[in-house]
Amino acid sequence: MASPTAFPHHRHQSSLEGIIYPSSEVPLEAGQRDQAKRKFYHIINYFEAAELRSDGSRRPYNRPLLIRLTYEHSSSEESQDIFLRAFFRSVALPIEGEDDVDFDDTELEPAVVRFAEHLFDNFFLPLKASTKKTPQPSPVYHSAIQRAQEREFQDFVGTLERVSELRGECLIRDRHRCVISRRFDQDEATKRMRKYGDDAKDDDGNLLSGETQFDSLEVAHILPHSLTSRDADSQLPRSKEAALAILNMFDYGVVDLIDGNNIDRPRNAMTVTHNLHRFFGDFEVFFEPVPGQLHTYQIRSFLPSGIIRGLLPVTRTFFLTESRSIDPPLPRLLALHRAIAHILHLSAAGAYIDKILDDMEKKAVRADGSTELSHVVSLKLGGWLDGSIHV
Repeated sequence: MASPTAFPHHRHQSSLEGIIYPSSEVPLEAGQRDQAKRKFYHIINYFEAAELRSDGSRRPYNRPLLIRLTYEHSSSEESQDIFLRAFFRSVALPIEGEDDVDFDDTELEPAVVRFAEHLFDNFFLPLKASTKKTPQPSPVYHSAIQRAQEREFQDFVGTLERVSELRGECLIRDRHRCVISRRFDQDEATKRMRKYGDDAKDDDGNLLSGETQFDSLEVAHILPHSLTSRDADSQLPRSKEAALAILNMFDYGVVDLIDGNNIDRPRNAMTVTHNLHRFFGDFEVFFEPVPGQLHTYQIRSFLPSGIIRGLLPVTRTFFLTESRSIDPPLPRLLALHRAIAHILHLSAAGAYIDKILDDMEKKAVRADGSTELSHVVSLKLGGWLDGSIHV
């Protein structure tokens, strides 16, 4: 077994950057891993019990539970090894020796809290805040006007053109239907009916006149488009570097699938109605794979049953193009989306983020000082609220 690693004292650092993301290292040995897991749960279970305030009230979200759920939903043993190393470095404890935890150490609890808040502030909050809306493509003439001002709008036009192409590919792959409700795109239906009248058909050759309801369809990213969007100088903001680093710790190697323009590939997108787009982007709707059935999912929700009565849960199989030239939604990305949805729901972090965003939309400053202005400011400065492009 490798010898315990000595860790520098970091507990007074205002930022966890530089110690939370370990560089590539050899996997933990089996004995080290088992000991590290026992020590991790020993610490987390202790502080989970302490989350209840002395007056009986609860904190806005359960911070030790957020840490535990993030570890448990990490995609692989390799990712969990990275997470454990990051956790113990952040709280300045050796990864070995489960019996040497001093809970009387007044600096241990703040270190655990800062680790949870780093995950919340730099990953879960901006991710949920930025997924309300995938930018939708402009009409051709509007893009042309923007292109005439290429010097000023070059990056903006490029983004919209990629999303326009992505939407077209997803509509073809998904047969112009919402992957959840199976409603046919109303714009495409109108075009076909004007051309063919009562003989207009859907992509499978069925008469559109037999449809009971059409809907406006949009392209929705599985992992948000804004994760890799750059600033005016074509640089990735530090806040997004931090989010991507946590994402890569959560599922080691996944950033290679969404790097740069890869975020706008069909494997990271699907066709949905406007309302379902909002619920999916808000991590309220998620996809559970059906064992043994390729590209088949039970689609479930954390929403109150009355909101989507008769729609969810439902089992759907993704459509595939005959030539397989357009990739289906990638199971690995859907698994990440599902894991994030469960962490947000079970830790109550999602409800707390909803409150922050609700206050922001209402521009509310509560008399009791409960409005989280620092969170709102960090979201705006980090470029996380630029994902909603209405043109």
